Amino acid sequence: MFEFLFKYPPAAFERGHLVLLGAWPVWVLILLIVLVAGGLALLDARRLRGISEAGRSWRLGVLWLLQSLLAAFVLVLLWQPAIAVSELRPRQNIVAILVDDSRSMSLKEGGARREDQAIEALRSQLLPAIGSRFETRLYRFDSGLTRVDLAQLGPAQAPATHIGDSLKQLAVETSDLPIGAVVLLSDGGDSSGGVGRDAIEALRRRHIPVHTVGFGAVEGAPDVEVEDVTLATRALAQSRVSAVVKLREHGYDGRRTRIIVRDGGKILTVREITLQGGGAIQAEPIVFDVGGAGAKPLEFSVEPLSTESNQANNTVTRLIDVESQPRRILYFEGEPRWEYKFIRRAAEDDPMVHLASILRTTENKIYRQGIDSPNELVDGFPTRPEDLFAFQGLIIGSVDAGYFTQAQQELIREFAGRRGGGVLFLGGRASLADGVWGGSLAADALPVILPDSHETFHRDPATVSLTPAGELSVICRLVDDPVENAARWDKLPYLMDYQDPGRPKPGAVVLADMHHDGRTMPLLITQNYGRGRTAVLATGGTWRWQMSLPLGDPTHHVFWQQLLRWLVTETPGPVVASVPSPVLLDQSHVRISAEVRDQRYSTAVDASVAARVIGPAGAPQQIELAPVPNDPGRFAADWTVPAAGLYVAEVTARRGSEEIGRDVVPFERLDGVAENFHTEQDRDLLEQLAASTGGRYWQPGELAALARSLPYSQSGLSSRELEDLWNMPANFLLILALRCAEWLLRRKWGIV
Repeated sequence: MFEFLFKYPPAAFERGHLVLLGAWPVWVLILLIVLVAGGLALLDARRLRGISEAGRSWRLGVLWLLQSLLAAFVLVLLWQPAIAVSELRPRQNIVAILVDDSRSMSLKEGGARREDQAIEALRSQLLPAIGSRFETRLYRFDSGLTRVDLAQLGPAQAPATHIGDSLKQLAVETSDLPIGAVVLLSDGGDSSGGVGRDAIEALRRRHIPVHTVGFGAVEGAPDVEVEDVTLATRALAQSRVSAVVKLREHGYDGRRTRIIVRDGGKILTVREITLQGGGAIQAEPIVFDVGGAGAKPLEFSVEPLSTESNQANNTVTRLIDVESQPRRILYFEGEPRWEYKFIRRAAEDDPMVHLASILRTTENKIYRQGIDSPNELVDGFPTRPEDLFAFQGLIIGSVDAGYFTQAQQELIREFAGRRGGGVLFLGGRASLADGVWGGSLAADALPVILPDSHETFHRDPATVSLTPAGELSVICRLVDDPVENAARWDKLPYLMDYQDPGRPKPGAVVLADMHHDGRTMPLLITQNYGRGRTAVLATGGTWRWQMSLPLGDPTHHVFWQQLLRWLVTETPGPVVASVPSPVLLDQSHVRISAEVRDQRYSTAVDASVAARVIGPAGAPQQIELAPVPNDPGRFAADWTVPAAGLYVAEVTARRGSEEIGRDVVPFERLDGVAENFHTEQDRDLLEQLAASTGGRYWQPGELAALARSLPYSQSGLSSRELEDLWNMPANFLLILALRCAEWLLRRKWGIV
């Protein structure tokens, strides 16, 4: 319809500019329009003298405006308006046509495969429409680009789609050719996660527009698909870990199914869920015991439902590195109290947590427990970074800030911020605000803004309850079922004391609340701080849970073991190895990085770093990591993963002959998996690709209009053309509309 009214496709108007081809100058046109408008105003004023003054002015204005617009438009047409636009020269430019050859294009819709629909549209519509004007080059693409002829297309069986890589390859291979435009026929599925900026820039530099043609339904058939799983990359052996399974479904609103987590053939947990429907992402938290040490590929599955169109997208794999090395926590307590005894008892039952403690028995005496040697902590709380930073966690009990020197207060803050450890502050009669911690150098690390009052500790009973964030936290998960877990917290015995911790800071998370005489205050508050994490438990009375619950009830032990493990699980060592994604879907490239620090956890810029990679073939490969520019202490290397399978990279950093530290990072290459997911057409990706390169998204039925738009490209070899506008059908319709509108108004007002 647009081209019928305006003669030319929208691209001609978008890329061209208006010119007047008349022999007379433009100022003459403007003068004539002014004179004609003035004459019409005088003429209409005479005709309307008999009309009352109240209606004369605005009716005169309406009629004059319609007449003036008509006269001005006719005068403009006499000046021969045209569009000056660049057009590709016939037979001198190439149109590259890219056809998606990945496995998702083999899906059937309406009785025909997507790729068959694309080939038929190409053969019957696109090639005949553009073949007489442009040279065409036909390519098929999956993870790369291959030039073919029409007979070589299909069947689509490639296990991966990399649209960005294929477009970059095209830009490189045709750098010396006049590419006028690219036409990409695809369902928009991309295994690499999207088209990168580098591919877009390679096309923009040459002003090559990409016109995308979408195949496949935007909303798929009845199906349940696992979108993503959020899972920590590290855990301690025999820990309970939490994950969030994100899924999307169509056609099964209200149906029940199960989420199953497997470690190989072993089922770790099963949880029943109700599908919410509507195509929205549904997030389901799940908690399970991760088991023994080792690099583990865990499978997260949604049990298939009957009539599902695609069951291959019900399972995703995530890697987790389960570590067996025990973590050490330093616990400094300022006074003998029941809480100290029961915390130590809970830690003693956990083989993965080693609790070394300093108990101040009198003003000048300390009692040490859990030390590794007679000389450890003999002088009390450490004064040197290398001594304190040898621990992964730190607990500060009922002790006032003034007991520590300013250097020690700064060490406590840097223990979380620079070292990356976990710091837990407990409530007590000499802690938090009553211990003047708000004025200490460690105050910045606290997850709360402490009250100004120094009488915040009370020996009164307080009940506890979970917050919504606490219901999802593995720290507070006493039992697996979320509803039963919240009810268990509501029934816990009251605490013996409570302390007002103040206001949580922005970014802090309150996991549990306490209640006393109708007042609610935060009980357990956590926060990420620097490279580590900090928390406040605003009580010294959790020991009553152990004393008041039935004999053998594990509540107190479970809570404290999970809190202590949270404190230390993600505490980094001197060397932290990482990869961008632990699961490589149909990708062979991985970047192995390492952050290296010395014993004081300052960046070690002079280290030499190497990775020893062991894969399914068994033979290790040595890779040297180079310093990353403008990022002191970070080293990296790119490596090509030779085949599918599980790989483990052990990264070692040395300074001379001395070893600074080592770390292990697992990753897994999975081939032929990505094409099972997001099988519906990704129209958003295709539209964004077209818009960012100056092209347009088209549907298969619009290929004739696409062919007519191709000449108006800013790429390739072009010439300046003038396209007449005076004879457009829209001009006649506008003149007719203006004249009819005036006539109808005159009839209505009785002044014909």
